[in-house]
Amino acid sequence: MSAKIIAFFNNKERVGKTSLVYHLAWMYQDLGLRVVAADLDPQANLTAAFLDEERLEQIWLANSETTTVFDCVQPLLKGIGDIDNPHLEYFPESEKLALLVGDLALSGFEDELSAQWLNCLGGGGEERAFRVISAFWRILQNTAIQHKANIILMDLGPNLGAINRAALISADYIVIPMMLDLVSYLALQNIGYPLQSWKKDWKELLSQNRENPFSSLSLPQGNLEPIGYIISQASMRLHSSLNPTYNRFINYIPKTYQGFILNQPIENNIFIEDDPNCLALLKNYQSLMPMAQEAHKPMFHLKPADGAIGAHTKVVRNVYDDFKKLAYKIAERTQVNIPEI
Repeated sequence: MSAKIIAFFNNKERVGKTSLVYHLAWMYQDLGLRVVAADLDPQANLTAAFLDEERLEQIWLANSETTTVFDCVQPLLKGIGDIDNPHLEYFPESEKLALLVGDLALSGFEDELSAQWLNCLGGGGEERAFRVISAFWRILQNTAIQHKANIILMDLGPNLGAINRAALISADYIVIPMMLDLVSYLALQNIGYPLQSWKKDWKELLSQNRENPFSSLSLPQGNLEPIGYIISQASMRLHSSLNPTYNRFINYIPKTYQGFILNQPIENNIFIEDDPNCLALLKNYQSLMPMAQEAHKPMFHLKPADGAIGAHTKVVRNVYDDFKKLAYKIAERTQVNIPEI
């Protein structure tokens, strides 16, 4: 069975998206899965979370080999061939976790993806157009084979551009990270139609492509099934009078997700804690985050030597429990089998 590809996406910045991918990648490898963390955000924050500055300098400044995801698409951009074989970064702590390295230069692929999407829609059936649009998916498939991966977690930038469109049609599932605020609520409305439109257009293109002479070209199916949303930095007292901002949106998000993302009839109001589409309400772990960033490790791997002493020790355990619970819930909804340890 091929690796499941799960995209973490929101049109809003600062919703904890990269941190979620980073911590879930480590959690799944802790649970015995072979994981690829794929950085398809041109800001490359996920890559910076995994790698220290010395390694980043080697990759982005000094290395002439095929090292990043942008390097993989260079032959397509230059018109000299198809995608190159991906490079995966590994870590001393685990051989089960690998990173598909991001690149700030990936933004240079945006215009080509936009143009080739129009060529696909135009009905010309140009093989190169389909090769460009499917480039991310085929790179991810190669990483899955190379790493023998069970699961691929994909980090995306906060926009509705051509890079994210090509990345999202490569995904089997999508998770939407959020905050309890006005912009997150509006973002659900903004991304609902594009997600449905991209999926519909790609499915139609696949149907047309079956009659083309290059139908043997392996293409993504564009399943893009929403499996839920995650609220980061949620208050423990969601319905308290001390939290008027939370109270204002607490009844909006479940029905907005249901209507705009799932395209289903909106039912009666439901609290977020009772919403089956809410995968997790993650607390604010701000006290641990600076330690984790300094140590280049997930918060639940912090040790006393990293500064996690005293009250921090209990918080580290709580973070581990929270992410383990979330990892199992996502695995259940994506039909990923976590081995018994």
